[in-house]
Amino acid sequence: MVDVAVLAGAGSPLRSGNSQSMAVGAASRRRYMGPLLCINLVMHAAVLGIAGWSINKFIDRETHRHLGGNTATGYLLVFSLMAGVVGACSVLPGLLHVRTPCRGESLATAASTGLVSWALTALAFGLACKHVTLGNRGRRLRTLEAFITISALTQLLYLILLHAGTLSSVFGPGSRNHDHSQGCCEIRREELDRSHKQAVPEFPSSDA
Repeated sequence: MVDVAVLAGAGSPLRSGNSQSMAVGAASRRRYMGPLLCINLVMHAAVLGIAGWSINKFIDRETHRHLGGNTATGYLLVFSLMAGVVGACSVLPGLLHVRTPCRGESLATAASTGLVSWALTALAFGLACKHVTLGNRGRRLRTLEAFITISALTQLLYLILLHAGTLSSVFGPGSRNHDHSQGCCEIRREELDRSHKQAVPEFPSSDA
């Protein structure tokens, strides 16, 4: 019978070259995603701190010389808290995806949580833009608007790097069976049929 390992190894130089190039691209993406996740975590923590302090002042109806506010301030603070909490929670799946061997399961978790976090941050960014146009903003609220803007940009860059892995067989859902599927696809049907015919013994006919 034809050795399956020999057939599966046909074209191995080309496949090894492609694997090396994909591995280099995966390593470069992971090198940038780690610092971006750290920046996102710091941004979310800052948004949570400022938004939590500001909304506490508004609930207690206290005034502060660095607070100010307008009709959009309440909505901005609520969506900032939601974006900060969800964003901080989305950093953990991203770190697990970067540190562990890249599999489709970790990619799906990191991509879904990151997308939801960025959507909430984009909503908070839209409210921040409306908040700027209305005016009467204190120093704390202006700082909150700046952090939300930076967080929206860094999360978008992180999502671009993360979703670039869906087009790669190293990061993609089929990465676990990548080498096996490539080897199986290279076995030609004709060679398998010929090897099967050679393996079947020929018995003498009954007439003889």
